[in-house]
Amino acid sequence: MIAGHNKSEGKVAKANGKDATLHQTILSEIEGRIVSGEWPPGFRLPFEVDLAEHYGCSRMTVNKVMTQLAKAGLIERHRKAGSFVTRPRAQSAVLELHDIEAEVKSLGMPYGYSLVSRKTRPSNAEDRRLMELAQATPMIELLAVHRAGGKPFCVEERRINAGVVPEATAADFTANPPGGWLIAQVPWSAAENRIQAITASADMARLLEQPKGAACLVVERRTWSHAGPVTFVRLTYPGDSHTLVARFAPAS
Repeated sequence: MIAGHNKSEGKVAKANGKDATLHQTILSEIEGRIVSGEWPPGFRLPFEVDLAEHYGCSRMTVNKVMTQLAKAGLIERHRKAGSFVTRPRAQSAVLELHDIEAEVKSLGMPYGYSLVSRKTRPSNAEDRRLMELAQATPMIELLAVHRAGGKPFCVEERRINAGVVPEATAADFTANPPGGWLIAQVPWSAAENRIQAITASADMARLLEQPKGAACLVVERRTWSHAGPVTFVRLTYPGDSHTLVARFAPAS
């Protein structure tokens, strides 16, 4: 049973011939759970047959409700997989995965990349915290510098879960930046970004060719596939030369 709902209410409405009232009841309850955040973005709604049984109504009634919710932009319907709460357009823009090489070239600047270090090791406590790992797994740790017009564009500190992406162990990241490789090789299902301002440590300042304590913009991103956590990356940009922009629009 859906929390907060009395199953008998739907049956009473149907028995009284109040199909419109029942339709509105189902619509209002589902919409309320989505808007309140009780059912967050990405949440899979109960299947139509289960909702019909729960509310004591026909599947056609539920289908009409789901169609209305989809038209309002509140849910996305996927054949066989079910219906999911839509991710807000603003959030989708923020979570968009960019290829840094393509980003630099879009600015009309020559792109450069160098791998500073690479090591494969067992996962540790920090990996488990950053990537929400359920069990120990081999981890690939990378440090790289991306350049635009010969100057450091950003420093990439990345961890790749080799248990989920075993192909990464044989990938040549001296020639191929890991971000672009992952986008091309691994279908991702979810991502999370965290953005913050920091001051550069001595090591970071050296890599970015900035003075120690210089303002920097940091984007931390976690990415998942259906198989589990794929990667965690920390991208550090010089604060005076990078801007993050997100476009969004009302749901159609």
